[in-house]
Amino acid sequence: MCVIKDVLRRIHLILALLLTASLHVEAQQDPLFSHYWAMEPQFNPAAVGKEQKLNVAAAYNITMAGFTRQPRTMYVGADMPFMLMNSLHGAGIQLINDDIGLFSHRRLSLQYAYKLKLFGGQLGIGVQGGLLSENFNTSKVDVNDSGDNVFEASEITGTGFDLSAGLYYTHKYWYVGVSGLHLTAPKVLMGENNEIQMTRSYYLTGGCNIRLRNPFLTIHPSFMCRYDGTGYRGDVGARLKYTHDKKVMYIGVGYSPTNSITAFVGGMFHGIMIGYSYEYYTSAISFGNGSHELMVGYQTNLNLYKKGRNRHQSVRIL
Repeated sequence: MCVIKDVLRRIHLILALLLTASLHVEAQQDPLFSHYWAMEPQFNPAAVGKEQKLNVAAAYNITMAGFTRQPRTMYVGADMPFMLMNSLHGAGIQLINDDIGLFSHRRLSLQYAYKLKLFGGQLGIGVQGGLLSENFNTSKVDVNDSGDNVFEASEITGTGFDLSAGLYYTHKYWYVGVSGLHLTAPKVLMGENNEIQMTRSYYLTGGCNIRLRNPFLTIHPSFMCRYDGTGYRGDVGARLKYTHDKKVMYIGVGYSPTNSITAFVGGMFHGIMIGYSYEYYTSAISFGNGSHELMVGYQTNLNLYKKGRNRHQSVRIL
């Protein structure tokens, strides 16, 4: 039995090494968050500075809970508007750390958006430049034999420059955005003979705010579609939001055809918005092997037109 287990571990490591031996490797897909409606700059640079607020958001996602080396993704981003030469602009920064098995993907990006009034709303035109870092580490493979010299632990890394762009339009009660990530399809050289090819990804998002007779309740439908040249994914959802006297609570559901069903719950506590979601995959895996996600956000109003200190704090999730 021990011999069989050792053979299986060796096969596992061989497959991992073969993956790095190819001259052209497709990069892993960009991470998807259930709280995409609260972190739009993550995939659309034109969304930075969309409101007169300093906005900070962070999220941590564990996919396929219960499995060994399940994907774990962390996102931290901040953006704000600013005035320059009598025009409104937006700026942002974000960090993404995505671990999938033996692979680690990191992206640090700076974002800029120019804002202009159009048809009674506001159009944002955004660009994003980022530094990509890819890592493949075979030392994570457990061969259960520290003295085995057949396979030596190794680690290869590579970096590259990435460019993205987007458009984001907001009206009084609705918004829509379109964006493209990795538009230059950069290649990241891994070691001396291997490279990872980043694939272009395109996003279409939108949503609206629906007021009810009860002045404290609103409904927030939203959708997101992504296409990477070979496959696509669509997500639709809605949240019921309660707002009164600086108190915010929400519950909601989301659905991705052929993929998953998601439940949301969250609220604002002492000026901090905290949200949790659980994504249940509709495939053959069990209910407990879904995706857990925790989102934390903070916003504070900025007065871009008058001098003085900001006093009022609020959080609004579209």
